[in-house]
Amino acid sequence: MSRAVPERPAFPFAGLVCLDIVRRVEQGKLWLQISLGVLAVVGGQSYGFGKAAEVKRPDGGAVPAPSADSLPDTAAARQFSAWLAAFNSGDATRYKQFLEKNEPAGLRRLESELRLRERTGGFNLKRIEASSPTTLTGLLQERTSDQILWFGLRVEEEAPGHISILALQPIPTPPTFLVPRLNETALVTAVRAYVEGEQAADHFSGALLVAKNGKTVFSGAYGLADREKKMPCKLGTRFRIGSMNKMFTAVAILTLVEAGKLKVSDPVGKYLTDYPNKELAARVTVHHLLTHTGGTGDFFGREFTAHRTELRTLRDYTALFGKRDVKFEPGSRFDYSNYGFLLLGLVIEKISGQSYHDYVRDHVYKPAGMTSTGELPENENVPDRATGYTKSEGRNTWQPNTETLPYRGTSAGGGYSTVEDLVRFASALVSHKLLDAKHTRLLTTGTVDTGPGTKYAYGFEDRTLDDLHSWGHGGAAPGINGELRIYPESGYVVAVLSNLDPLAAGRIASFVDARLPKK
Repeated sequence: MSRAVPERPAFPFAGLVCLDIVRRVEQGKLWLQISLGVLAVVGGQSYGFGKAAEVKRPDGGAVPAPSADSLPDTAAARQFSAWLAAFNSGDATRYKQFLEKNEPAGLRRLESELRLRERTGGFNLKRIEASSPTTLTGLLQERTSDQILWFGLRVEEEAPGHISILALQPIPTPPTFLVPRLNETALVTAVRAYVEGEQAADHFSGALLVAKNGKTVFSGAYGLADREKKMPCKLGTRFRIGSMNKMFTAVAILTLVEAGKLKVSDPVGKYLTDYPNKELAARVTVHHLLTHTGGTGDFFGREFTAHRTELRTLRDYTALFGKRDVKFEPGSRFDYSNYGFLLLGLVIEKISGQSYHDYVRDHVYKPAGMTSTGELPENENVPDRATGYTKSEGRNTWQPNTETLPYRGTSAGGGYSTVEDLVRFASALVSHKLLDAKHTRLLTTGTVDTGPGTKYAYGFEDRTLDDLHSWGHGGAAPGINGELRIYPESGYVVAVLSNLDPLAAGRIASFVDARLPKK
C-alpha cells in the first residue's frame, strides 16, 4: 500500500485553537491550543492562524498551477507571499509589522507564532494546488524536517484585503516529495547528523536506539537529563513515556484473554460490578476500550488539575469521573480515551487480584527483560529518571514540568522506560514471549481507521505508509515525548525518548522512518 494523500481539509477548521500547550493528550499526540479559533496539533499535528470564518475550499480539487517559485498574480497569492517572507525571516519586529498591516487580530498570537517559526525553521513552498482571486491552497514543507503541510488562505474581498484565514495542516508525504530510502551505512550517517543538529538547536535531548533483529544499528544519547545538575542523558536514562504505557496495558489484557479469563466482547460491567455508571458499564466492552471507540472520554482537564496529587490509585479516578455518561454510542466512532485505558487497568486488577503495577511487572516487564521500566510515584527516588522540560504556558525558556505530572503512572500512561527496554519489549513481542502468535496478531492488527495509512489496533497503531508496515505507539505531554516503531517484516525497531516537549522525539522517529530500508 502506497502513501495516499488525503482529501484536503475544507474550511472552516472547527473547534481547535494556538501554540500554548494544553494538557490534553490524544492518540499519543499532544494537542496544542491556539488563541482565536483555527487550528491545532503538533505531533499529529496541525497549526492554525487567523480567525475562523465560513469559507469553502474551491471545488474541483487540485488544479494545474505555477511552479513553487512562481505565484499567480492575485490578492491572495500576494498576501501569502508576504506572510511567508515575514514568517520565515524570524524577525519579530518584521513579523509584528506584517500582522499590524495585514491581520491585526493576529497580534495576540505573535509570541506563539514566533515559537512555531523557531521550531520549524520556517516553511518552503512546494506546490500551488488551487487559486482564485481571494483564496490560495498548496503544499509547504518545514525547513527542519520532512513534514509536508497543506495550507489554505483566504483574504477579504474588500480593501485592504486583510487575511481572514490562514490554516496549515500536516499531511502524509505525497509520493513526489518522498526522500530516498538509504542503506544502513548511509542511514546511520544521516541520522547522526540530523540528531546532532536537533540537539545543537536545543530541540532534542534524549536517547535513540535503532535495532534490527535484536542487533543495534545505531544508538546515541544527547543533551541533559537534568539541566540544573548538568547530568547528561544516557541510553539507560529513564524517561517518562506518556501514553506509551497503553501498549503494556493492552498486552496485559491480551494475556488474560489468552488464558481464557476474559473476552474482549465482554461488557466492562461484568468485571467492574460496582462501577458508578451502570449504563456505561453495561454498554461499553473491553474491545471498545482497547480501540478508543467506547465514548468514555478523557480525564485530563480542570478536574484532573485540581485533584492531580490526590489521584493515587486507579479507583481514585473512577471515584472522580465514574458517574459520567458515554459521549456517543459505543462502537460508533474513534475518540481517543485515556479514561478508557484507565478502566482497563481496573479490569486487570479485578481479574488478577493484583495491582495493575504488579501485574504488568510480572506479565510484561519481567518476561521481556525490561528492568528499568515502571510507574513508581513521583515522590519516590527513581535512579536515572530524567527531569522533563517544557516551554508550555507561554514560556520562552525550558522549565521543569513537575507541576504537570500525575502522582504516578497508570494504565493510561505516565510511567517511565528506557530506549533499551523498549527494544527489549519489541523483541519479546515479535518472538511471542509475551503472547502467542494468534493473540499477537489480535493485539497489533488495526481495526479502526484513524488517518491515512493508519488504523488503531489494541493499544497499538498499525501503520502502512510508503509500503512500510509498522506497529507502535507514541507518548506526548509537556516535557514528555516518545515513539516506538516496530517493523515486523524487516526486523527493524526504532525507539526514541525525550524529556522535552513534543515533537522532540517524534520528529526524529519520522526522520528515521522515511529513510529506513524496507528489508
